[in-house]
This record gives sequence, C-alpha cells and structure tokens, in this order.
Amino acid sequence: MLYTLAGGGTLCGLAALVLLIVSTATDFWMQYRYSGSSANQGLWRFCINHKCHAHTITVAFWDATRAFMLLAVLSCFAGVVLGLSAFTNGTKNRRVRTGGIALVLSGFLALLALAIYTGVTVTFFGKRFLDWRFSWSYIIGWVAIILAFTAGVFQLCAYQRTTAEPAPSNNPDT
Repeated sequence: MLYTLAGGGTLCGLAALVLLIVSTATDFWMQYRYSGSSANQGLWRFCINHKCHAHTITVAFWDATRAFMLLAVLSCFAGVVLGLSAFTNGTKNRRVRTGGIALVLSGFLALLALAIYTGVTVTFFGKRFLDWRFSWSYIIGWVAIILAFTAGVFQLCAYQRTTAEPAPSNNPDT
C-alpha cells in the first residue's frame, strides 16, 4: 500500500511542480485593456500589444507573491524528490512523511501567494482597469495548489498506513 499511495502522491506532486513553475514563469496572471490595447501581466513583467517590459515599480505585494511562489516551487521540488527517493532502499517511511509535509507546505505557500495576489488585484487593479480578468497562469496556480495538497495527503496517508500495519512475522511455523 505504501507504493500505491506514495506513488500517487509523487505523481500528483510532479504535476503540481510543473504547474507551479509554469504559473510562476508566465505572464498571464491578469489580462486587461490599456488605452484600447490588449495587455497582460505576470509576476515578473507586463505586456502591452505583445511587447513585454519588466515591472518598473517595486511594491510589497509583488515581492511577497513572487517569494511565496518561489518557496512553493522549492518545497514542491523537495517533496517530489523525497517521494521518488522512498522507492529506493533505506528509510522509506521517514522520506514519505517528510515529502508529504513538504508538499502540503508547498500548497500552503502557493495558497498564500495567490491569496495576496487576489486581494491586491481586486482592490487595486479592479478599480484601475474596467475591463480586466484573471487569466490562465493564475488559474494554473490554483490547480497546482489542489494537486500539491492532494499529493501531500497521499504521501502522509501512505506513511500512516505503513506505521499502522503490523510488521510481517518471521515465524516459519505460520
């Protein structure tokens, strides 16, 4: 049962890792109209008519969102590596448990990042731009959160099941 749950958790964690990287790196967290032109922005830059520029203002919410997303990616990577290493010899149970904790932490960090971004976008940008919407990079971030939490729960359940099962007896009479 360890391999089934831990394998599923590792697979979900790998999918979450890919989605977190894509979400963090792409420029489509928000789309809006700017002076009649289509525009979009991500965590690192904004684009108007397909010409992209780095964010010129340093605002605390950008830095907080970036930091939490990068920490989420690192934590998810650690969880996936620990999940994969559980299939080798050694201390499988501890690796599965630690990987599960890292994946749940990754989901929590990404949740913080997206909550900050959502709050500031709705209160600040929502009033500044009339025709705006969240876009696919942002939505992928939410999907990654669900996958990271699911992966962590799978790995923690795998750990719980292996510690709850009695050890196989070495008695040759049975």
